[in-house]
Amino acid sequence: MALFLMIKGDVEMNLRMKQKLMGWLFLVPAVALIICLSLYPAIQALLISFKTGTGVNMHWNGFGNYLRIFEDKVFLQSIKNCFFYLIIQVPIMLILGMILAVLLNKPNLKFKGAFRTAIFLPCATSLVAYAIIFRSLFATEGFINSVLIKIGILERGYNFLSEPTSARIVIIIALIWRWTGYNMVFYLAGLQNIESSIYEAARIDGANIVQTFFKITVPLLKPTILLTVIMSTNGTLQLFDESVNLTNGGPANASITMSHYIFNKAFLGVPNFGYTSAMSFIILIMVATLAFLQMKVGDKRD
Repeated sequence: MALFLMIKGDVEMNLRMKQKLMGWLFLVPAVALIICLSLYPAIQALLISFKTGTGVNMHWNGFGNYLRIFEDKVFLQSIKNCFFYLIIQVPIMLILGMILAVLLNKPNLKFKGAFRTAIFLPCATSLVAYAIIFRSLFATEGFINSVLIKIGILERGYNFLSEPTSARIVIIIALIWRWTGYNMVFYLAGLQNIESSIYEAARIDGANIVQTFFKITVPLLKPTILLTVIMSTNGTLQLFDESVNLTNGGPANASITMSHYIFNKAFLGVPNFGYTSAMSFIILIMVATLAFLQMKVGDKRD
């Protein structure tokens, strides 16, 4: 009996060892790719951020690139623009996404699949294609101007993309149109994990729609809300495509984003990889700090 137990233990130990070995074998390719494509370039970029010059002529510059950032008016303007988009667009987008998710989660609603697909579809649209659509919509002789002229709000076409404030607003509208459905999907997934019996009990107790939404739906969706807030914040601070394709950062850098400015400094004209690397790490610090604060404020789990 003792011999049998010993053999059984050895077999189980060998099986566990094989399982662990297989687990590590599956992990190795992913870890190697992360190290080669993410970690190593990040370390190299950090080292380059302390250097100046181009190519093989780069030399150590200390914190010179980081100090230069505080004197760069265009980069400071790009920071203001990104936070302008963040403060206005993200709350509107998330609130709309949650309202749409609640409406489309009703069990007796007809054509739910069609509505969900239609709302989600913009985020699957090509970035260049949807930028061209919005440029056409808000052109001087575009659809928006035609409607505003016909209903008497405007006397003649207004060039939305040539004015700083209106250019930023066009970017905000485009972002809301594109990403509301994306966040709605997360909220739908969260809502479908909430037991219907909770809502039935609330209705029996006399809770109305508003009370149910704020007292049940929002608290139970708190982890999902925190996730979408962090993702939306990170995405907005790294915004690139809309600035490039919709307004090209104009007029006069009034709508340019940090990533767009870094791209211009790195690849247009004389490249300055030391300075652009320093700006990239400033964005990383902003994103990490905001994510940490949001986790501290929003996640109350012990």
